[in-house]
Amino acid sequence: MDLFGTAGIRGSAVTDVTPELAMAVGRAVARDGDEVVIGRDGRTTGEGLASAVEAGALSGGAAVRRVGVVPTPALAFATRGRRGVMLTASHNPPDDNGIKLFDDGVEFDREAERAVERRVAEGSPPVDWDEWGDVRDAPVLDAYREAVVDYARGYGAPLDGLQIVVDCANGMAALATPTVLRELGASVVTLHGNVDGHFPGRGSKPTPESLADLRRFVADGDAAFGIGHDGDADRIVIVDGAGEVVHEDTVLAVVAERYVRDCDAADPVVVTTPNASARIDDRVAAAGGRVERVGLGSLHEGVARVRAEGGTVAFAAEPWKHIHPAFGGWIDGVVSAAVIARFVASEGLDTLREPVIERPYRKVSVACPDDRKSAAMERLATTLPEAFPDATVDRSHGIRLERRDGSWLLVRPSGTEPYVRLYAESEAVDELVATARERIERAVEAAA
Repeated sequence: MDLFGTAGIRGSAVTDVTPELAMAVGRAVARDGDEVVIGRDGRTTGEGLASAVEAGALSGGAAVRRVGVVPTPALAFATRGRRGVMLTASHNPPDDNGIKLFDDGVEFDREAERAVERRVAEGSPPVDWDEWGDVRDAPVLDAYREAVVDYARGYGAPLDGLQIVVDCANGMAALATPTVLRELGASVVTLHGNVDGHFPGRGSKPTPESLADLRRFVADGDAAFGIGHDGDADRIVIVDGAGEVVHEDTVLAVVAERYVRDCDAADPVVVTTPNASARIDDRVAAAGGRVERVGLGSLHEGVARVRAEGGTVAFAAEPWKHIHPAFGGWIDGVVSAAVIARFVASEGLDTLREPVIERPYRKVSVACPDDRKSAAMERLATTLPEAFPDATVDRSHGIRLERRDGSWLLVRPSGTEPYVRLYAESEAVDELVATARERIERAVEAAA
């Protein structure tokens, strides 16, 4: 049974993430913890699914602590020292929902997810009647927002009336980001700032198209920049004063460089993913650190590995999703909003971006049936290096080729859709993509 993708369990609330599944997952989680924290986002199916998880956890013998409707980072904050379940489908459409599991502020690793999958598949009866857990409300939102404010004050400069526009996507950011920024001294305008599980203002996934209102509002006004969130406030997108989306890898590079500069460790590490730009490596190296790459959806595992080897992680991120290790081990778009705002107040967004080399970047999906992916990737392990003989090859997470001129490409099979993904960055990116795509299409055809 494969329940978990790269970000928990996710799918239709009618056919996939059902109350029956939610109860089974709650009972499975209860087997390893005396106390389980349960939270949810604003989706219309969230209350019913949260009740089902609660029933499963209680009948599995765990005490349940309800934190209510909160951003996913706030639920993670509440799970320090205990386990937690968040009902959210993040940026998915409103008819979807999902289940994310946390242990001591960190998402379940793959081993823990497999244990839950086995228990759900096997099924288990409730514990004896006198061993069921109890329920208490445990509000966390105020404490979380206060902690974010205190943490952010350690970076950059006071906001002192800095004008910021925040597009909350009718999601969980509405309960956190505007309040935090105002507490830090910003003048904040909020778009789509009421929580509504139908997402009437825009789609919950922040893209250049869905952020059209935010981009237009910033471009027509006097704001220093804009912030766009997804439905559960773990993702962040930055819009500059002209209303243009700042590339997610540029944002990552800017934050990573400053964290590395502030780190006292002799060898600060930034953990990121194979699809992340070489501009991150450039800026981290300039600040005196180094980059380690891990698989998509495995940032927390990469952080754990670096620490187990005696290293210090200054920052961990994949595009749009950031972990601030000095604050907590979870992905947190609200902390990112606060810290980036303080950096902008200190240096200005244009100054922050100026040293980042932004080579043209492309992401392409090539159709590939699931049953051909393995054979296609094996063929590409030979044909791609042949096409780019000057490149170094890393097969840790797909096939990543890095060339002497700083350009690179990554080819990996999608874990959720019938595609092979191609990512490329180069001054001659169209030529690079054309060559790589031809090899991918040949490999897919040969795998038939």
